[in-house]
Amino acid sequence: MTDIPVFGEKIEGKNYQARYGVYAIVAKSLTEVCLVQAPNGAFLLPGGEIEVGENHEVALKRELIEELGATAQIGDFLGQADEYFYSSHRDKYFYNPAYIYEITDVHFDSAPLEDFNNIFWCSPDEALAKLKRGSHQWGLRAWLKKQKSSSMD
Repeated sequence: MTDIPVFGEKIEGKNYQARYGVYAIVAKSLTEVCLVQAPNGAFLLPGGEIEVGENHEVALKRELIEELGATAQIGDFLGQADEYFYSSHRDKYFYNPAYIYEITDVHFDSAPLEDFNNIFWCSPDEALAKLKRGSHQWGLRAWLKKQKSSSMD
């Protein structure tokens, strides 16, 4: 079994709330990937919290409709990366296991249901520099590694 990478710092004495999330690498090509810019300016992979009763696929498909107005075919599971962080917006400490998937087919069918985010397309290198969460950077690197290895086949 592969070790799960952990990002952020777990501060002793703080009460962390578990927030399980599922995120996607949405790409037009190997040179253009999608990020979501939250109202606070942070760049994140599309996706979010898994709600009660949802599995990864259901949660990710819901999140893609909410954030991108997109329907998608969910591809390979790229892995899990855990993150500890403090949310000043929510004034809480979170433990965030992030489950990251590749999207193989995406259709931007409608306007996003959430109108407070910005959709941003950029190169993978620019995305790595912009992404706020180490777990999201790890997921993008895992996707890039998979793309490079499959192009060598």
